[in-house]
Amino acid sequence: MSQKSERRGIHVDQSELLCKKGCGYYGNAAWQGLCSKCWREEYQRARQKQIQEDWALAEKLQREEEAAYASSQGAQSQPSLTPFSKFEEKKTNEKTRKVTTVKKFFSPSSRTAPKKESHEGKTPSPSITRQSSIETDRVSRDFVDFLKNLQKPGREIHKQSRAFIENMANKKDLGADELSECVQDFYQNMSDRLMTHFKGSTERVERVMDQVEKYIMTRLYKNVFCPETTDDEKKDLATQHRIRALHWVTIQMLCVPVDEEIPEVSDNVVKAITDVIEMDSKRVPRDKLACITRCSKHIFTAIKITKNEPASADDFLPTLIYIVLKANPPRLQSNIQYITRFCNPSRLMTGEDGYYFTNLCCAVAFIEKLDAQSLNLSAEDFERYMSGQASPRKQEAEAWPQPGPAGGRSPGLSQAYRSLDQLTGLGARHDRVLEGARGLQSDLIGWQESVEREVREILEKYPLEIRPPASAIDSDNVENDRLPPPLQPQVFAG
Repeated sequence: MSQKSERRGIHVDQSELLCKKGCGYYGNAAWQGLCSKCWREEYQRARQKQIQEDWALAEKLQREEEAAYASSQGAQSQPSLTPFSKFEEKKTNEKTRKVTTVKKFFSPSSRTAPKKESHEGKTPSPSITRQSSIETDRVSRDFVDFLKNLQKPGREIHKQSRAFIENMANKKDLGADELSECVQDFYQNMSDRLMTHFKGSTERVERVMDQVEKYIMTRLYKNVFCPETTDDEKKDLATQHRIRALHWVTIQMLCVPVDEEIPEVSDNVVKAITDVIEMDSKRVPRDKLACITRCSKHIFTAIKITKNEPASADDFLPTLIYIVLKANPPRLQSNIQYITRFCNPSRLMTGEDGYYFTNLCCAVAFIEKLDAQSLNLSAEDFERYMSGQASPRKQEAEAWPQPGPAGGRSPGLSQAYRSLDQLTGLGARHDRVLEGARGLQSDLIGWQESVEREVREILEKYPLEIRPPASAIDSDNVENDRLPPPLQPQVFAG
């Protein structure tokens, strides 16, 4: 069987997009296939286990230290009961101090306590003193205006949000997972309080939480996006280089059901690329998700126009992969991680935003693992294309013929004929434009001649009568000689 007849598309079962624990929510590759809720439970369970193991290790080291200290002091006899009692009291105090130190060391707030004390009584936190950007000021005003409608609960929400931002400003040394945990805990606590206040109105709670997320993440964006404690930047560069190396992948290899020769389809493809690139310019996770959603809807529109029927999931994912390869979005991994860590979890677990985001994560994972088998190529051809020694576009005539009016011609040859047809059409249009210009020139000449003819006829019908100029006012006065001479100035000797 020929290679073209063995072509297969990229199929992803819907169950693969859901959480591995079967809770019904969407999973995420960044969470090892779990949803936000299950991932937090696993993370907290692993974290608690690690704390217990560290606690057991600390107690073991403490017992060994006490045993070594007791053995070194055992050879010395105690002369009386009073010194021995003082010694026991000293050991008890020392043990209590060590246990307290161990507790503080493994406490979640131990990292931030010294820094918080150092800031007390000194200059305010950098988040307050720094010059806010125009966008930050605008978001702050919008947040206050929104909370005014909530009256007393609005003031409490604003107070809690400001306190949280100031607290996060003192946690710059925390890792990305710890920062995410803090933000997610704040979301959960705020959501629980709002559910109690609004008596279970999920829609109103979501509307308030969207504004809270927008305000908080706009203020914290510079501190938590692509933090130095992570390797997000390294992943960004690796993904960018990977996409550049796959520039040779064609739309036929991915079995993308999109015909870019249709102007409306091409327009939607361009819009999808623009939306996924625009994601990096947004600060709020919800706004970044909105860019992904708009991109996905443009993809569905392009597929629907091409196939004249609604698109399926098997059509959507290959097209999304193709869009990502063409766009090569900036800081793609950082944006995905940022959304994963700091977005309101309810948006990622359900709804169209969560579905499209999960598909984007799948598309990126596919690009990272893309190999010869994924594109139905031989390993030798794949390596030659990746190294730049050959280009598949030169072999499309034999590998992927395109049936249609061209009579089975290759896509490259069909494209050449279409280009020739377009050039022929352009030549005909050029001739029509020249003919129209000549006609316009002839009309202008005829109009000029008709105007001149009309002017001559009017002059002949109404000839001009040229009269001599009017005489001076005193020209008929015959007694001018009797007029006194003009006065002349007289000079008298002083």
